[in-house]
Amino acid sequence: MTLHKTSPSRGPGSADVTGFYDKDTGSIQYLVSDPDTGKGALIDPVLGFDPAHASTDSETIEQILDFAKSANITIAWILDTHPHADHLMASWFLKQRLGAQNGIGEKVTEIAELWREFYHTPDAFNLQRDFDRLFADGDTFKIGSLPVRVMLTPGHTLGSISYIVGSDAAFVHDTFMQPDAGTARADFPGGSAGELYDSLQSLLSLKGDTRLFVGHDYGTDEREEPAWESTVDEQRRTNTHLAGNISRDAYIKLRDARDRTLALPDRMLHVLQMNLRAGRAPEAESDGKHYLKIPLNRFEKETS
Repeated sequence: MTLHKTSPSRGPGSADVTGFYDKDTGSIQYLVSDPDTGKGALIDPVLGFDPAHASTDSETIEQILDFAKSANITIAWILDTHPHADHLMASWFLKQRLGAQNGIGEKVTEIAELWREFYHTPDAFNLQRDFDRLFADGDTFKIGSLPVRVMLTPGHTLGSISYIVGSDAAFVHDTFMQPDAGTARADFPGGSAGELYDSLQSLLSLKGDTRLFVGHDYGTDEREEPAWESTVDEQRRTNTHLAGNISRDAYIKLRDARDRTLALPDRMLHVLQMNLRAGRAPEAESDGKHYLKIPLNRFEKETS
């Protein structure tokens, strides 16, 4: 079984949350459930992808589905926070498998416009077809009896959203990392360090004991064990990029300098053309096979 940890409900209105760690990408996928009804949601689930062979697998997803079944959790929602650049979304796979609704933020339609140009595929990406819900900032729905509020939190991408679930849980994708690791990158097309700073401050306005569940962890020099849960108060006090009331301008300078040192994820050009289809492969060609399109020399490595 892949590494997983459960953050139990704190009482009425509070969700059970189990995070499952994807070692290949440092991603965390979440099974969120309502203890009163047994209804649940998967947030940012990962489909296995081997970039060397351009092959997919569902090994980890099957383990998560087995876990949900053993815990008597019925998955009603498949939710993504943004179209990920480092892993293949399992949204489409799970929608076909479970018949559950899937959703993502409505501003992903603007991200699709950017990537239609990069891939030179002007007719690609029908978000309305591939997702049941395109959430706007402030939209609400329920996981069982637990209320969920959608919060637009751009910066990592222009269309990233967070899910505020029940009384005390927030799924904040690539905004915060763990406090000892700082914050997420903001240099992908449509990203903005300034918007990320604003999103971080908005999340810090949540209740101090709100559990924050991040999208990635890669450990640190001092901490090898992956971790993914903190609180608003912990992030406010100790986040290595934000502690001390750093100004917006200083944060932008820090974030931009850090991002200039980062390579593109090795899966990015493969998976984004699928993730903008909810993880669905492009239509099969006349031989019955599916093909990906990689833009050559469109994202050249910067040299110093």
